[in-house]
Amino acid sequence: MEKCFPIYKPEGLERGWKMSKRIKTAYPGVFFREARRIGGKGTEKVFYIVFKKGGKHFEEKAGRQFADDMTAAKTAGLRAQRIEGKRKSRKEIREQEQTEKDAHKNRWTINRLWETYSATRSPGKSLGTDAGRYHKYLEKPFGDIEPKAIAPLDMDRFRIKLSKKLSPQTVKHILNLLTWIINYGVKNALCEGISFHIKKPTVDNMKTEYLTSDQMKALLKAIEQEPNIQISNIIKLALFTGMRKGEILALQWKDLDFDRGFITLRDPKGKKDQVIPMNGNAKEILESHPRDKSKYVFPGRSGGKRATVTVAANRIKEAAGLPKDFRPLHGLRHVFASMLASSGKVDMYVLQRLLTHKDPRMTQRYAHLRDEVLKNASEVAGDLITEAINGKSKIVEQGAKNGSSQKNT
Repeated sequence: MEKCFPIYKPEGLERGWKMSKRIKTAYPGVFFREARRIGGKGTEKVFYIVFKKGGKHFEEKAGRQFADDMTAAKTAGLRAQRIEGKRKSRKEIREQEQTEKDAHKNRWTINRLWETYSATRSPGKSLGTDAGRYHKYLEKPFGDIEPKAIAPLDMDRFRIKLSKKLSPQTVKHILNLLTWIINYGVKNALCEGISFHIKKPTVDNMKTEYLTSDQMKALLKAIEQEPNIQISNIIKLALFTGMRKGEILALQWKDLDFDRGFITLRDPKGKKDQVIPMNGNAKEILESHPRDKSKYVFPGRSGGKRATVTVAANRIKEAAGLPKDFRPLHGLRHVFASMLASSGKVDMYVLQRLLTHKDPRMTQRYAHLRDEVLKNASEVAGDLITEAINGKSKIVEQGAKNGSSQKNT
């Protein structure tokens, strides 16, 4: 009795679908059956091979006439390869493909590492910023590959591509994030790392912006002429306090202590809450600032946290005729710090506290202004000594008289 093997059974047919008979071909050990054509009308041939190997009888499907572009001659070739052990059975091929799929699915790709790594981090704006960078810049080029598959040339090309449209600081942030993700995987024995160091662009963080006396007057005039009180007060507060843009936009009414004269900065750049003094100018601005139902001092249109002031701030900058590379808000933070440092009345430690710099090296960019004041003071001392040598210094003469008087006493 002929043994039946399952063949394609179109969906929707009743049970009891009968197997068609074997039809021999001109090739030994090769036959076909007629079956309903996949994706089309009529029937097509389904080719099979029969052979013996190691005392066992094998009967295997080779492929379909149209769906697999199979012929009797091709089937005979496959039969010869199977007998010689040069080709795996369809079942073995399917099992190998499934194994490869499972291995691919379980790989620790950059995407999978990011999901695990980001889940370990504390929620907050820092994580949100990194998530934005990841999905915008890293997910597409690296998401579906393992770290060990990243080549130095790939990374160089990626860095160069980013550098054409982004600032060195932004490129550095993106590459740092990729480094952290890979290091997380290596540290937790999830994957192999990369065999090279990711080169990052050099960033000049020491840029300091100034305003001349005339530029300051022009800026103050432009601020007073700005019709939007929210924007004009934001700019003023940046100038009089040195606060960062994010700190100003996140400022809530509960953070203002008018009685004691302090401003609390929530979740600033250094992460830990900070308290800075509210000077007279800042107090006047904040006390007179219009207040509505929003908890934010400078709310957005819906009453929530304002997202940006770039357009309006640039409008004021242009009205004041300030340089194109001057940053309306962060530049004013530098102006605030520069004025204090050059006054000679504030030391670097106090300035660091006012600016809430976590690293004192960030404050050192203003040290040369203080040094200039000290240099001028030293020049004054030199002039006084020179006058004394030439006998022209009334201060020295008066000092000598006082000394003589004390001696006689």
